Amino acid sequence: MSLNPAAAPLPVATPPRLGPVGANVICLLSMLVWAAGLPAADLVIPHLPPLVLTALRCLLAGSVLVALWIALEGPRAVISAPWRRGMMVGGVAIGLASVFIVTAQAATDAVTVAVVSATMPVIGITLECLLDGRKFTLRLALGLLLSLAGGVMAFATGLGGLSLGLGAAAALASVLAYTWGSRATVKSFPELTPLGRSAITVMGAAICASVAALLHAALGAPAPDWAAMGWREIGGLLGFSVGSLAISQLLWIIAVGSLGIGAASMHMNAVPFYVMLIVFLMNGPWNWAQTAGAAVVVLGVIIAQSRPRVPHGPKK
Repeated sequence: MSLNPAAAPLPVATPPRLGPVGANVICLLSMLVWAAGLPAADLVIPHLPPLVLTALRCLLAGSVLVALWIALEGPRAVISAPWRRGMMVGGVAIGLASVFIVTAQAATDAVTVAVVSATMPVIGITLECLLDGRKFTLRLALGLLLSLAGGVMAFATGLGGLSLGLGAAAALASVLAYTWGSRATVKSFPELTPLGRSAITVMGAAICASVAALLHAALGAPAPDWAAMGWREIGGLLGFSVGSLAISQLLWIIAVGSLGIGAASMHMNAVPFYVMLIVFLMNGPWNWAQTAGAAVVVLGVIIAQSRPRVPHGPKK
């Protein structure tokens, strides 16, 4: 042990935590931005293989986040960051989760992937109880059940039947990877700000996905249809990466850092309502069943985050 005070490590500045209202608003905005980017994905998915699309999406999003990181916190913060750890966490949280979700949707359908995704709060709260010592209270259980029920209502309305099998297992693996990775992003980088945490994991995922895409191409994987990528498709790729990943992930990590992965993940089940709202604003139909499902999810979020009142006054 060094006796030189100058050699002692500097204290880590813990990023500030938001209050419940602010953190929930940030989480809602994250889901809204993510949902708004989903239609953009339809423009590029037919022309790019899953690994190539994942690599390009993460590279574009990671580049934006790293550039913002350098501009706001300086190059030294970026260079001295734990990049090896960022590649490990980002590769699982974003890269592996993306591959599994594409595999799931190819093997099943949208309703199966969506309904399985509604289990995210269950996984998030289970991780908190097992790894963080969170107590499983009656309020938490009721909030969790309402969030799950509202998510299934919102996801399954107007869609076909549920399809189980390997596709559903892949969807579950994607939810597991992303939920674990979101928690690990907050827990593994206490020395970084939310911007740094988001940038290092998204760029880490980009590096892992790029290596995987190159190896896949060397083994004879189908080539991208670059000729079909016009300005409309390029715009869709930018929306799907910079909007639906870079901005959304930054807001998500801010929310998870303040709410915890369990409470934040409950917001995921209101995404179908946000998609329907965006479609409605573009002259689409209004879906009351999805609205009701979103309301049930919000009620579950409120109950899960509520605390019993502590009585005040002199003891008798």
